[in-house]
Amino acid sequence: MVRNSSKFAILAAAAVLGLSAAGAHAQEVRHGRVLKKNHAGGTTAARGTEAKGVNGGEVRHGAGIATNGQGGAVAAHGTAAEGPNGGKAARGNYIAKDGQGNVQTGSAAGFKGPNGAQGSRHSQTNYNADGSASHSGSSSVSGKNGSIQSSGSSTRSADGQVNGQRTSTATGKSGNSETVTTTDSNGQISRSKSCKDANDNSIPCGQ
Repeated sequence: MVRNSSKFAILAAAAVLGLSAAGAHAQEVRHGRVLKKNHAGGTTAARGTEAKGVNGGEVRHGAGIATNGQGGAVAAHGTAAEGPNGGKAARGNYIAKDGQGNVQTGSAAGFKGPNGAQGSRHSQTNYNADGSASHSGSSSVSGKNGSIQSSGSSTRSADGQVNGQRTSTATGKSGNSETVTTTDSNGQISRSKSCKDANDNSIPCGQ
């Protein structure tokens, strides 16, 4: 199993930065980079760029990689931006291996618009040396007309058995919501749906 290290936390944090400052001509651009031996016996390398536009927009990008000298490594990169109207967005991802055949990947993103709309997503996948794997993720978007939330996970055993479940809930402007759950039991798909009003009372779906 790949475990998050402090070096990864630093890389991931630095990598949570860019998108594009749309329409902004760069007024100021700064670059930075580092390459050094780390305490784990490997090497850490990172670079970053920051640009500010004449209209107040700002964009950052960061990336890095760290090794431990024993076959393990983690790499991450990301971007973030803020527009002159207050909108913000960021995204990042990483991949890590432990040198024993186990690999973990993950990604995340989010945005917030000047009109109050916002959303986010994240996911993580593990590939294990014995052939098993697991995945989990979630996302959400909300605005003046309602919201949508979704989350799920799946697993694959070393002998190929696959199981998973995903649940999605859509809530309208009135507060009524519909929740759909889909389950996969090694190829056998089942689906259920339920609906509630703004006071959390069950109601017939379609209302």
